Amino acid sequence: MKRMPRSRSRSARGAAPGGPFERAAHAILAESSRTVGRLAAHSARAVAAAAESAVACLEEGGTIYFCGNGGSAADAQHLACELAGRYLLDRPAMPAVALTTNTSSLTAIGNDFGYDDVFARQLEGLGSPGDVLVAITTSGRSASVTRAVQVARALGMVVIGMTGSRGRAFARRCDHALVTPHAVTPRIQEGHIAMGHAWCELIERSLFERRGRAPAKPKRRRRTRGRAR
Repeated sequence: MKRMPRSRSRSARGAAPGGPFERAAHAILAESSRTVGRLAAHSARAVAAAAESAVACLEEGGTIYFCGNGGSAADAQHLACELAGRYLLDRPAMPAVALTTNTSSLTAIGNDFGYDDVFARQLEGLGSPGDVLVAITTSGRSASVTRAVQVARALGMVVIGMTGSRGRAFARRCDHALVTPHAVTPRIQEGHIAMGHAWCELIERSLFERRGRAPAKPKRRRRTRGRAR
């Protein structure tokens, strides 16, 4: 007996034009677009100031460190690789380190000292005065990130914080605060990547396109240990 072909499922056929899935997708994307669209007026000055601090650090041979949890850990690694690898230009690598990537350090520190110290403990051994920490927390309440900020402050580092509209107290602890004007985590993270990309582009262009100069590797400074006075 010849089998009749089975009809394709909804997922195979695709959502019906103008159906509930399309309407929901439109609403989500429109909300995302509105949030990112507000960044130019809301955050351009902070992004520019944060880029100037990063350029000053790199010109003096410093290092930029990144930390965050969950999706913010992925964002930390994303932005670190834009500097360590390339963003838009073929140029020398920049010293950028995501503190989220060494699983042996993360698990050992979490086991021996507690998870709140997983970034701070690494920074104690790596950071120096004049370095930069990019600390990412959508809520502004991540204990592991705020502990890293405390250590960075004690070391004399510059702190760039990335958070959302509910992270005002966290933002006040930072030298520069890149705040997505939204309270929902996915929208905040979308703003963080938009601002992070703008920040990376400003750094790269400033160091390697400024005044028509040929690309040059930022100088290395002699590392100094101990706490800044």
